[in-house]
Amino acid sequence: MEATALLASGLAAGLVAGTASCTAVQGGLLMGLTTRAAGRTSDPVVLAWFLAGRLASYSAVGALLGLLGAAVKPPPALRAVLLVAAGVMVIAFAVGLLRRTGCDSPGRALPGLAAPLLGAATILVPCGVTIGMELIAVSSGSPLAGAAVMAGFVLGTTPALALLGYLLRRVSRTRMSKVAAVVAIAAGVWTIGSGVSLGGWLPATATTEPGTSASPIVTIWATSDGYRPAAVAAPAGVPVEVVFKVVDRGCTDTVVIDGRDLALPTTVRLPAQPPGSLRYACGMGMFTGFIKFS
Repeated sequence: MEATALLASGLAAGLVAGTASCTAVQGGLLMGLTTRAAGRTSDPVVLAWFLAGRLASYSAVGALLGLLGAAVKPPPALRAVLLVAAGVMVIAFAVGLLRRTGCDSPGRALPGLAAPLLGAATILVPCGVTIGMELIAVSSGSPLAGAAVMAGFVLGTTPALALLGYLLRRVSRTRMSKVAAVVAIAAGVWTIGSGVSLGGWLPATATTEPGTSASPIVTIWATSDGYRPAAVAAPAGVPVEVVFKVVDRGCTDTVVIDGRDLALPTTVRLPAQPPGSLRYACGMGMFTGFIKFS
C-alpha cells in the first residue's frame, strides 16, 4: 500500500510540479539525441528508448535510496559539476547541429545504445523537483517504495518530454534547425550557470532589501520565481534560525544551504557566523538567495 501511495504521489508531482523544470533542464539532452539520430532510426523508437532508459535509471536509484538512504545521493558539489558537464554537452550538440549542411542531411551515426544510455544519464542532471522525490525515497526506508516514487515521477513527466522530442525532431528537419540550435546553446549556457551557482563558485555579494531588519530568526518564502526576500540581514556572531516557508511548488521546494540538501518547509539552525554573506540555492541552482551577516 505504501509503494502504491508513493507511486501516485510521484506521478502527481511529475504532472503538476516537475513537468516544466524537467523539460527545461533535460530537454537539451533530448535535443542532442534527436538531432544526432536523424536518418538513423524512426522517431518513436529513439524517443521510446530514451524514455525507457530514464525510467529504468530513476527506478533503480529510487530503490538504492530507499535501501541505503543518503549514502548514495550525490552531494550538491557533485551535482554542480554534473550540471556544468551537461551544459557543455548540450552546447556541443547544438554546435554540431549548426554545422550541418542542408535541411534534411542525416546526423552522424548513432550507436544503438545511445538513446537508452542518454535517457538513463538524465538521473545525473535532475530537475528541481527530483531532489524532493529523492528525499522522499530516502525517508521511505524501502527499496520498493523508493523505486515507486521515482518511477511515478518519471511517468508524470514523460508526456511533456515525449511531446518535446516529437517537436524537436520536426524542427530539426527544417530550416528552423538553426534557430533550435541557438536556443539549445542558450539552454546549455543557462545549465552551466545553474551548476556554477549551485556550486557556490560565484562571488557572494548581495544588497539587503530595504526594510529587512536584523533578527536571530529569519523567515524566507519559497515561490515559483525564487526566494523572497532574496537578500536578508541577520546578526553575526550569534546562532540564527532560518525559517523556509513554501508559497508555490517547484524548484524552490528544496534548498542547498551550508552544504546540506533540505526539503521545504523547514527550519535551519545556523551556528554563529562571521560578518559576510552566506549564499543558498534551490536544488538545481536556478534560484539563489543571500543572508548577510553583520
